[in-house]
Amino acid sequence: MRVDVISREYPPEVYGGAGVHVAELVRALRHDSMDVRVRCFGAPRNEADTHAYLVPGALSSANPALATLGVDLAIADDVDGADIVHSHTWYANAAGQLAQMLHGIPHVVTAHSLEPLRPWKAEQLGGGYRISSWIEREAFETADAVIAVSDGMRRDILRCYPQLDEQKVGVIHNGIDLEGWQRTIDHEFVRTLGIDPDRPTIVFVGRITRQKGLPYLLEAVRALPKDVQLVLCAGAPDTPEILREVQSGVAALQAERTGVVWIERMLSQRELAAVLSHATTFVCPSVYEPLGIVNLEAMACGVAVVGTATGGIPEVVADGETGRLVPIEQVQDGTGIPVDPAKFVADLAAILAEVVSDPERAAAMGRAGRARAEEHFAWGAIAERTRALYASLLV
Repeated sequence: MRVDVISREYPPEVYGGAGVHVAELVRALRHDSMDVRVRCFGAPRNEADTHAYLVPGALSSANPALATLGVDLAIADDVDGADIVHSHTWYANAAGQLAQMLHGIPHVVTAHSLEPLRPWKAEQLGGGYRISSWIEREAFETADAVIAVSDGMRRDILRCYPQLDEQKVGVIHNGIDLEGWQRTIDHEFVRTLGIDPDRPTIVFVGRITRQKGLPYLLEAVRALPKDVQLVLCAGAPDTPEILREVQSGVAALQAERTGVVWIERMLSQRELAAVLSHATTFVCPSVYEPLGIVNLEAMACGVAVVGTATGGIPEVVADGETGRLVPIEQVQDGTGIPVDPAKFVADLAAILAEVVSDPERAAAMGRAGRARAEEHFAWGAIAERTRALYASLLV
């Protein structure tokens, strides 16, 4: 069986959870000797059976959605000879659907997010957001199988795309590289980043995008004790506007307190593991999060997680056992913003204060988080479920 996996992101060009997922899934499938060809966007890769595609020159200045379609056309042509095509995110969905029609093979889609639930993407794509939404809808409704990365995501898929046959939509959770993500104590290194390893510390890791809820976190930290340190590993802003909003919020916080550290460069896996391992708690204040691989990364490093009770986060974080969940009532217009932002910020602040003020309990939750990651989110089991799905489509 030959499977062609299509993704915009693939190492070393990875900026979000989808790219991490694809890299780990491909590695696990190849470990079992499956013939997997990767087709990704960007500069040439040195990895065997991995093919990268640049935007065609004539579309280099086009709207990003049109540029994406240009790449997808070239990929779809090259899928010839595959038994199954598996696409990840709307960037790759058109290539998958075109390959399905052109070559007469099953198309599997993994849903990492949903365009109807990310209306702020119109800030980034302009009219291209209508194109990305059309691509995703068409690919989902014609796919032979749709994989949701959480039960919460499955519910969202069926709500956004009611024409879908729900029998075609299954759940295979994201996983975590348990060898790569381990507790890594390195006081000397974190000090080079401006982090004081002796202070109670909250760490945030994520892209600067509306869905990650970073402005709410910056507001919540204002209510925490002054000895609490905040470390932001945040970059890849969606738009200049959201970047300026975050810059303003960080500057205001730094004017009020010490220990606000913003790391904008991309850290290596080991470096990020060290930063996470020095946290009293990790925080995921997202208003939209299908699962949240960053939560698994923190848990694998033995860190308690405080996360919003939305999307797939409650399927990862066991409230009171591996961390705490922050309640949220959300506007049902696709934005996911809190109905009462002030209440959400106050609840986030209160739960962060509760966890960070009890380091012994936080450490115990971190140990429980590592155990939960080992038991439920190992990539070997996830790859086996994915392989079984592929086989079922070829019967």
